[in-house]
Amino acid sequence: MAMNLRLPEDVQDSLKERAELEGRSMHAVVLQAVERYLVEEADRETVRKLGAKYATRHADLLRRLGEGA
Repeated sequence: MAMNLRLPEDVQDSLKERAELEGRSMHAVVLQAVERYLVEEADRETVRKLGAKYATRHADLLRRLGEGA
């Protein structure tokens, strides 16, 4: 899929500098950043779901622990 990405000039300059320092293309740096973002967000969503599940399951215990603090 082709896509245009419009970046502010300062961001583009920083991206170009980073890519040159790493000996990679700007495309490769952006692709890695997007992939990392997607994985991290999926992980965050998993943690949120598990947190909600266990907070509900153990609500009484969490309440009692809070009372003892």
